[in-house]
Amino acid sequence: MTDAAPAYTALALQSLCETVNACANREESAARMAASIGRIRGEIAGSIAFIGPDVKLVVLPEYALTGFPMRESAEEWRTKAAIAADGPEFEALAKLASDFGIHLAWNGYETDEHFPDLYFQACVLIDPAGRQVLRYRRLISMYAPSPYDVLEPYLDAYGEDALFPVADTALGRISAIASEEILYPEIARLHAVKGAEVFVHSSSEVSSPQATPKNIAKQARAIENLAYVVSANSGGMTGTPIPQASADRGSKIVDPRGLIIAEAAAGPSMCAYGEVDVGQVRRLRRKTAMGNLLARQPMALFAGQYAKADIHPEGSLLKDGQASTPEKSFYRDRQAAVIESLAERGLI
Repeated sequence: MTDAAPAYTALALQSLCETVNACANREESAARMAASIGRIRGEIAGSIAFIGPDVKLVVLPEYALTGFPMRESAEEWRTKAAIAADGPEFEALAKLASDFGIHLAWNGYETDEHFPDLYFQACVLIDPAGRQVLRYRRLISMYAPSPYDVLEPYLDAYGEDALFPVADTALGRISAIASEEILYPEIARLHAVKGAEVFVHSSSEVSSPQATPKNIAKQARAIENLAYVVSANSGGMTGTPIPQASADRGSKIVDPRGLIIAEAAAGPSMCAYGEVDVGQVRRLRRKTAMGNLLARQPMALFAGQYAKADIHPEGSLLKDGQASTPEKSFYRDRQAAVIESLAERGLI
């Protein structure tokens, strides 16, 4: 744990997502990703020039370099859009972080040498030295493989601490939440009980002037855990049949009391920036008060009941202990089977 209680400016960069779905091969998609990194570099440079040099944390939207798979098979998307941890895309992102002296939070699809037939959606935090200091793999996903789908060999490869990692940085203790996982209180809570003070949240979600489930959840997760939420949404998405502004607006910073201190309107924007005061998190968490919800959690009570619940199965992509590439119909079929099981037991 760092002794200092830093205060700095965080930026939830609302950037346009130029998807790679229409790219015919890896060469084309790699060029598209490189161009997106170049554009993001310019956006960060302009934002820091306007906001000031105290910008120390920049969060990018979900899958900002690629978009998400649509008609592609798992194998096609892995080839087209997943990047390697030591690949040129990460090298370019690392240089971006070091050139601007920032911690950069990225989200996207990446390959894994232990699971060559799969890809994972990852949240990676890169520090000003260009080091990847945090890697969180999305655990709950409707249409992509997750560590939970291959849990036993994943734990053999990386250990239990890899499931809910927290990085102790010069900016405080930071963890990542991927996209719709903001809707699951358990994800944020397990990061918080491991010390996380700032949640970086990369998202690409529906645009609406009304309160949406994810936007409600961002405030709820901040309140429940007395933590900052720095949430970056897409600033529109091109290159797919989906109307461009469907995933747009609402990037925001939420303080540990649940107050929105900055929020962006529609389109590519730097307007979701504001101060993150880690000292405030630590003061609130050490305060003897009804509002200190984190200190009042009866975790052992919950754990026992959770252990008895049987809903979503683990290891569903394993066959004879080996990871298998999922068919397009796999995820819907799996959910249908879960719903049928819950209905048969009278739980729904």
